[in-house]
Amino acid sequence: MMLIATLLSSVLSCAQQVPATDMWRAWLDSPGGELPFQLELKQADSPQGESDWQAWIHNGSERIEIPTVTWHEESRLLVMEMAHYESRLQATVSMDGKAMDGRWSKRRGLNKWADMGFHARHHGESAPRFLRPAPTPQQAASSPDTSPKLSERYWIQFSSSKDLAVGVFQEHDSGAVEGTILTTLGDYRFLAGYRHQREWRLSCFDGAHAFLFIADKGTHAWGGLFYSGDSWAESWQARADAEAKLPNSFDEIALAAGIDPKAPLNLQDYRFPNLDGEVQSIGDPALHGKATIISLFGSWCPNCNDEAALWAELDQAYGEKGLRIIGLGFELTEDQDRDLQQLQRFRDRWKLQHPLFLAGSANKQEAQKAFPLLAQVKSFPTAIFLDHHGRVRAIHSGFSGPATGDAHLRLRERYTSLIEELLAEANKVDADQTW
Repeated sequence: MMLIATLLSSVLSCAQQVPATDMWRAWLDSPGGELPFQLELKQADSPQGESDWQAWIHNGSERIEIPTVTWHEESRLLVMEMAHYESRLQATVSMDGKAMDGRWSKRRGLNKWADMGFHARHHGESAPRFLRPAPTPQQAASSPDTSPKLSERYWIQFSSSKDLAVGVFQEHDSGAVEGTILTTLGDYRFLAGYRHQREWRLSCFDGAHAFLFIADKGTHAWGGLFYSGDSWAESWQARADAEAKLPNSFDEIALAAGIDPKAPLNLQDYRFPNLDGEVQSIGDPALHGKATIISLFGSWCPNCNDEAALWAELDQAYGEKGLRIIGLGFELTEDQDRDLQQLQRFRDRWKLQHPLFLAGSANKQEAQKAFPLLAQVKSFPTAIFLDHHGRVRAIHSGFSGPATGDAHLRLRERYTSLIEELLAEANKVDADQTW
């Protein structure tokens, strides 16, 4: 009888387990196999006496907070919401609280969603990213891996693009690899994984992107497949080159044909809804200052979110000195109310003080039609720098985010020096000569 009671108590205790805290190994069911990341869960008591759940996604050195985490005890459902991307991880937690299985969904359009299986297993204080395959008997009997570490810089060619990209990686003594890939459109953010002998695997999941890179070493270069989201796959090759470098991203985009770069940019006829839904001309002098930046972006775009953090810093540092920033959002659904809501979330996430407008669709061709003053919209984000007369002084395409290391620091310095240069020029003239 005592044994039965003990077993019953054990079963009841197991049934009451909430999700385990600390680190989990998580993965998505990618077309290329497991797309892993680390998931961190914490539980704390709120002032109201209820459990307050928190979660973070880990990609190498990156730690991303998930804004809203909800535990439904009766259904054993854990829901992790990233509303700023209209993205959700949702899973049923096992009775012992150490396993969860469900789905990841992310809006891609008005009625379009990315959808992938989501799984996680609890690992305590630390969790592996990729599970490396056990060595075969032949491998176990062979000598240790003495192949050289990965080089730090690579030329990378994706099969879908004519432009070369640049890979920047660091391999640790353990074989763990961190880095990113820079392109003329932006970067692939924080990639993490490992190299073992002739195999290389990297992944990134940030709530918006789900990237998986698999490569094998050929005679002269690495080559493999790249998987993005629930459907995209393409081949890629990487060739080591310590001098690999992208073209100057300030030279990528020009003004449209027929627009005089020495004359003020005519913005009066470009009218878009602000966050209150009121249509306003972005040529309104009240929006401009001694230096003005027009940012073309999308709230759905992680590179744009990286840039928004910098805009918030620069606005705080130079706003009182005359800097003005105007954000033109190009969104996913073409439903004005829904898209304005996403722009409001974007503003709130980064505590932006500058005005945002809903300028149109996230399609780049449609964006160029909405803002035809540029020869093309090649990437989101794109930043246009205007002087105190309203003349275009620089156009920057894409953004090198924090994952790019030195490239990010150089871009921050370039933005800052350009702003200071424009403000210094404006301060040499009378205030009535500005916008």
